[in-house]
Amino acid sequence: MATHLLFESASGYAIFEVKLRVEIEALTQAAQDSLDDLSRFSRMVSLVSFAPFKSAANALENINDVSEGIVSEDLKALLELNLARPSKKAPVVLGVHDSTFAANIRAELGITCDASASTLELLRGVRQFAPKLLKGLQADDLTKAQLGLGHSYSRAKVKFNVNRIDNMIIQAVALLDQLDKDVNLFAMRVREWYGYHFPELVKLVPDNHEYARVVQLVGAKETLKDDKRDELTALLGDDATRAQNVLDAAAGSMGSALSEIDMLNVTAFAARVVSLSEYRKSLATYLAEKMNTVAPSLTALLGERIGARLISHAGSLTNLSKYPASTVQILGAEKALFRALKTKGNTPKYGLIYHSTFIGRAQPKHKGRISRFLANKCSIASRIDCYSENPTPKFGEALRQQVEERLLFFDKGEPPSRNADAMRKVLDALAAEVDDTVKDEDEAEPALPLLEPEPSPKKKDKKKRKRDDDEMDGGEDSEPVKKVKLSKEEKKALKKEAKKAAKAAAAEAGESPTKEKKEKKEKKEKREKKEKSKA
Repeated sequence: MATHLLFESASGYAIFEVKLRVEIEALTQAAQDSLDDLSRFSRMVSLVSFAPFKSAANALENINDVSEGIVSEDLKALLELNLARPSKKAPVVLGVHDSTFAANIRAELGITCDASASTLELLRGVRQFAPKLLKGLQADDLTKAQLGLGHSYSRAKVKFNVNRIDNMIIQAVALLDQLDKDVNLFAMRVREWYGYHFPELVKLVPDNHEYARVVQLVGAKETLKDDKRDELTALLGDDATRAQNVLDAAAGSMGSALSEIDMLNVTAFAARVVSLSEYRKSLATYLAEKMNTVAPSLTALLGERIGARLISHAGSLTNLSKYPASTVQILGAEKALFRALKTKGNTPKYGLIYHSTFIGRAQPKHKGRISRFLANKCSIASRIDCYSENPTPKFGEALRQQVEERLLFFDKGEPPSRNADAMRKVLDALAAEVDDTVKDEDEAEPALPLLEPEPSPKKKDKKKRKRDDDEMDGGEDSEPVKKVKLSKEEKKALKKEAKKAAKAAAAEAGESPTKEKKEKKEKKEKREKKEKSKA
């Protein structure tokens, strides 16, 4: 049972002492009535300490820590000041609202915490009568503080997060799919509407975008003369034959005449379809750029549209990376899956990844196997994109090559490469690129002042070397020397300087490098002989 209560308000932290523990141990009706009566409840608890927040920013910081179960420095100082170390005679049990928060307080300060139902009921009573139990606060102070802190807390939670750029991908792919439907629907409406006037144009210009642009140019078929031949040819992909066919068809068309106001509406609608089609192309370019930035490996494996649909269906790239390969495989086919489970039929083999070219190229008997293999690679690619600091498409290209090899294995029986080998090749290539950039930086910038590294002592001679070092440094009173940690660039520069110094010393002494190598070999052979004799 809690002896003290921790109450986190919008104005600050408060600690209450529980006086009547026996009466409220059982949550009876009398206990419930006493929690709703201020005169009775004020006898149960008494205020020990109240620490107001210093500012609105400090309040937001502390409430964020409380929501995540973190013990802030302000709370730690308050608890250490007011709750003495528990003894056998007077044990201290702190009542809090959350079990995770209780575990963190116990780990940080060693204070026993309680988050049982009776403690929560006491905290409910404290929250209900907080404006009257907290001294130094007026009637409306706590309400105003709650309102201001609530707005700040909500604003901080919904503000733009740099790590959630995939939200833009989700919106872009949803808009792109909607535009595909709308543009096709509007293009069919233009064909039907303008077909009353010029029905022969439908067969001559089958493409929707070209048809709308031709309608916008031609207008009334009576006005189509040879002076518009060049513009018409340019709209039809520089095809002079098709342009001449359109001119001939306009001259002998069987369509009915349209009034001027009707023609204005048809051409205005055709212009709107053209603008929507052009916007759809720019949106597809934008989506491709975003996918190559956020999920380059997944894009290299599946393409922009399918990868974006997977991210959109999962809710985010982080959610997609948490899914197992079996879930990624049927992502988008949930209705078919639950229908199959209900009717005890065959479960679906693929969902959104069905639109991938790999499944289309596979034979019917291998579609299920290639979809399972492709889902496995999609899961790996999404995890690489989500958790790597610098995403690169090279992993996706390697995974795509593995899927190609698996298709060849199904068709011709050629053995595919192992996943570990493919990933190792990519990692080696990336490491080689990093080494090249480091070399370029070393050549471009002057080297930093270097320290010569001491040769590492052998294991057997460690005690001897320590004794010698103590004697040289002045015995036990001397301070231990701290090792200097060097970066990769400094280590490489050190090796270069050591090689140059060795060559210069050999040149001054008149010794050839081959002689040094021979001496090293002789020393090595002697060392090996000694080790063999000891063994």
